[in-house]
Amino acid sequence: MPVPVPRQRAIPAVESGQAQSAAPISGGPSAPEAPRQDATVEHTENKNTHHNGATGTANTHLTLLLIEDDPGGTVLPELLDRSGRPIRVRTARNLTEAERLLTDDVHCILLDLALPAPGRGDDSDELAVLKHVLELAPRHAVLALTASGDAERGAEAVRVGAQDYLHRDELDGRLLSRAIRYAVERKRSDSAERRLAEGRVRAQENRRLERGLLPTPLLDGSPLRFAARYRPGRSRALLGGDFYDVVRTSDGTVHAMIGDVCGHGPDEAALGVELRIAWRALTLAGLCGDELLGTLQQVLEHERADDEIFATLCTVDIAPDGRRAGLCLAGHPSPLLARPGRAARLLPYEKNGPALGLLPGARWPRMQVELGAEWSLMLYTDGLIEGRIGEGRERLGQDGMVSMVRRQLAEGLRGEALLRAAVNEVRDLNGGELTDDVAVLLLDRVG
Repeated sequence: MPVPVPRQRAIPAVESGQAQSAAPISGGPSAPEAPRQDATVEHTENKNTHHNGATGTANTHLTLLLIEDDPGGTVLPELLDRSGRPIRVRTARNLTEAERLLTDDVHCILLDLALPAPGRGDDSDELAVLKHVLELAPRHAVLALTASGDAERGAEAVRVGAQDYLHRDELDGRLLSRAIRYAVERKRSDSAERRLAEGRVRAQENRRLERGLLPTPLLDGSPLRFAARYRPGRSRALLGGDFYDVVRTSDGTVHAMIGDVCGHGPDEAALGVELRIAWRALTLAGLCGDELLGTLQQVLEHERADDEIFATLCTVDIAPDGRRAGLCLAGHPSPLLARPGRAARLLPYEKNGPALGLLPGARWPRMQVELGAEWSLMLYTDGLIEGRIGEGRERLGQDGMVSMVRRQLAEGLRGEALLRAAVNEVRDLNGGELTDDVAVLLLDRVG
């Protein structure tokens, strides 16, 4: 619990004459407040700003607002900052006048707790005036001024929200100057901690939201095995512009889809989620092939923020017997098919249609593909093949990916282990994290 300011207290970094100002009250212009690690870092970052409440330069003059109903009741000594410049003092006789004087350059408020609070019917609340000031100036540092020896009331003022308290008989210039600087520093530190805590909460909420938007495959009753890997390109994100889904319809057909919205920001991620949900709804409603892709293009055109945004897509519908599939490509890389005793290869790409959102009235032919009795089908986005190889400009490409997967299959990797190895090796070849989103899914049928 804070106690009255001692006369020999250690001097913090803020006493170097680089005091931070509090942010302006509601209604006034304000400068962005940056999170800080310590006073030294904050001062370095702010050394070129000294207006609209931005502080941290040697040129900043501290300003104190004294709220005291009796101008002669509190005689303030001369107040100097560390460099010897005077601390400016303004005096308000009541809270109405104080509100008018609370401009951007006020750093600290010295409040007489004996001042009556306007509009408060409960006289038993000894801190009513302080609560009113805290509501009036939530971003300003506040020092509570109590009667001599009234430490209990001062400590309660700190619990309510003041940065510190002082007794009237302690108001010598050196002590009060230091207390002002301490209060400003504490308020700035508290504000930084609050912003960090709020940021953590928002980040946790965003992660929960993004995690909830990732798909849950609907494969009940299907003998096919499913695995997927997903790595968004955005730092600290769970969701990117890539999207995928797998569902089994009532006739036993398994439908799989993977797509990629151009771009990597949150807007592209949101559009990818919309397209995935639309694809699932349309697929469960019985649409497939050209009709399905044409409807998805309409969804894209209505939901995109810019006419230049498009999305590539690959859809596969696997027959109930698991031996054949229909394939539609909308500007998307062709899937890779692996079968026992045969080298893994890419499925035909010749009848590929345009990406969604590029050509009005486009068509997307459906190709029939023979799969066989036992197979693995890998769908992926271009993030898997566009990573660089080493420090040069050469990219992995589809041929490099096929060779890599062939080798990994020969090493006995299957399912989740295969996808994990593929994504990790692509990242290693790139020399670090991939900048593009990567989504890979694998369907296996064991004969």
